[in-house]
Amino acid sequence: MKTLLLSPELFLAEGGISRIMRLYLKALCELARPGDQVDYIALNDEPGSDPRIGRYATDRLGERLGCRRGKFEFTRRALRLSLRADRVVCGHLHQLPVVWFASLLRPRLAYFVVAHGIDVWRPYSALERRCLLRADRILCVSEYTRRQMLRFCRDLDPAKLLVVPNTLDPYFVPVEPTVPTAPPAGHPRLLAVSRIATTDTYKGVDTLIEAMPLVRREFPSARLRIVGGGDDLPRLRELARSEGVAAAVDFTGIINDDALRAEYAACDLFALPSRKEGFGLVFLEAMTYGKPCLGARAGGVPEVINDSVGALVEYGNIPDLAAAVADLVHHPRDAALVRAHADSFAFPAFTRRLAAALT
Repeated sequence: MKTLLLSPELFLAEGGISRIMRLYLKALCELARPGDQVDYIALNDEPGSDPRIGRYATDRLGERLGCRRGKFEFTRRALRLSLRADRVVCGHLHQLPVVWFASLLRPRLAYFVVAHGIDVWRPYSALERRCLLRADRILCVSEYTRRQMLRFCRDLDPAKLLVVPNTLDPYFVPVEPTVPTAPPAGHPRLLAVSRIATTDTYKGVDTLIEAMPLVRREFPSARLRIVGGGDDLPRLRELARSEGVAAAVDFTGIINDDALRAEYAACDLFALPSRKEGFGLVFLEAMTYGKPCLGARAGGVPEVINDSVGALVEYGNIPDLAAAVADLVHHPRDAALVRAHADSFAFPAFTRRLAAALT
């Protein structure tokens, strides 16, 4: 069995799609039997092996190709390897046409597509519909994403759309906190981790800042730390100033994994009231530290957060957002239950679900 994995990127960036596609590579390699081979092509990655490849691959890994954002080179290589593969796992809808074309040339080729979130919550072109209808399976990260795809493409066979929730990276190991885990009275520490881009304002980071005056009315020394970088930082800094909470909001910019682990360990609750999350890996990362999570009642987030591990609010409702923060401070969730909930999304369970979906 020869399997080809296509992805926008695996190692170039630390976005949600690249992180989950690394775990698809790891799972495919671990599921491979003696004599099987797994190849991958990443559109945006640099050519050559990334030093981290050893974590996410086994000796079943064959060709590993980065195309340095070259779409023509990606198409040429993807077509060549697709025609030699028994199955293709396509990590993004935009890359599916090349696999569909290969399946016309080689009708026995099986192909699967991963549906993440907002990339598939929309009307489809005629070509995209044709590609989706021919797919053997569509692997949806949440039931919400599954419903959205059936809404926008009513010709799809519901039996072909399977929910394969995202998973925790087994190498994202929690570290012991370097600060006390219980905040002094009136000093809750909120954490948000997100891209800070003008194209991603739906993440709700601005609504967190707008809620801080109400939060600090009850907890005068409350602080919000925002991890991430992007072109929306100037607007958010100005928003913090205009809301009178600039001294209580810290922008860390982009940080490395060790620093991110330290941020999770030091916070008291994690908040990202996003309107369009297909899943929300950052919630699981925070939960591995036993931290309660606050999200919006939108997208796939209610499939990750429940009352035992956090709270949900309507997107953009500032008073409810502040009230939810207060509730999580006054009624902290049991850290052991929070960690146990995160464990239900652990990598072994993901691998089993993926194996079942690919049969």
